[in-house]
Amino acid sequence: MIARKNLSILIRIFSYSILALTLVFLINNVLTVWFDWPGVKKLFSHYQFFGFKKLNKPLEGLAINLSYLQLIFYFISLVAVIFFVFKSLKQSLQKDSEILTNITAYIVRSSFWAVLIVGVADLLISFMVVEKLVEPIFGEQLKINLVIPAFRITYIHFPLILISFVIGYFTRSVGFIWLAVLVVGSEFLIVISRFIFQYEQAFQGDLVRFWYAALYLFASAYALIHEGHVRVDVLYTGFSERKKAWTNAIGSLILGIPLCLIVIFLGMGGKASIINGPVISFEITQQGSNGLYLLYLMAVYLAVFAVSMLTQFTSYFMSSSHKLLKN
Repeated sequence: MIARKNLSILIRIFSYSILALTLVFLINNVLTVWFDWPGVKKLFSHYQFFGFKKLNKPLEGLAINLSYLQLIFYFISLVAVIFFVFKSLKQSLQKDSEILTNITAYIVRSSFWAVLIVGVADLLISFMVVEKLVEPIFGEQLKINLVIPAFRITYIHFPLILISFVIGYFTRSVGFIWLAVLVVGSEFLIVISRFIFQYEQAFQGDLVRFWYAALYLFASAYALIHEGHVRVDVLYTGFSERKKAWTNAIGSLILGIPLCLIVIFLGMGGKASIINGPVISFEITQQGSNGLYLLYLMAVYLAVFAVSMLTQFTSYFMSSSHKLLKN
């Protein structure tokens, strides 16, 4: 009994540590990419730790202090995890799993609201710009600003994304089904406008691709929450509950969690990485002002996918471990 209790504590520390370290990595990524903090990698390069090449220009003054602070964030997160676990010793792994599942659901729910609201808003703006309706209604200066990616994304997209996460907190329904309907509806409107009204613009196709990509990447975590993923079901269906728990625990630990970490760490490994690069450059569609200014968000999809799946895989691991320790 004592051995199981100790193992449960170790599993909780391990699981929460993964999420805490990932959270700190995301925070440090924002500080490095957007606020020009040096980052932990430069600190390691400064001292040539772990095989990192020596910097051409060594860190000094404020820069080295900031890099140390970013490193300290990781240690603080581990201390916080240990403190939390020992402060809540009576909390079961199943309860921890439920908490993480709720967090995953919130991330997915809010992300669906974001792609819905931002997509509709950007569609309206692009329509007004293409049809030259902005200047008569709002003036020439706003017309100029709205075709500048940095302005539209910073002052329209970002506030709408924040609002979406507020809406996601107060709503409990995931917009998965509605987004699927919207994808079909938007494609249907393209057909109607093209073949009946002979009207088609680049932003119409961009919206379909934007929502379609969101539908599949965000729905991955949604499907995982509701046991919708295939795990060689010809075998898995016949497993006992204990074998299913072993399958989910090992699969989450060896396959699921490492894959998500690879996407996060490589995708945000630097300013030119596959996720950071499009975001900091405010990458937009090749059609310019005739299309939507949402291409950068499709890179963010990868981060949302990886974070939500990581959280849910960790939840799976804790839930499965609870079932194994209980028997």
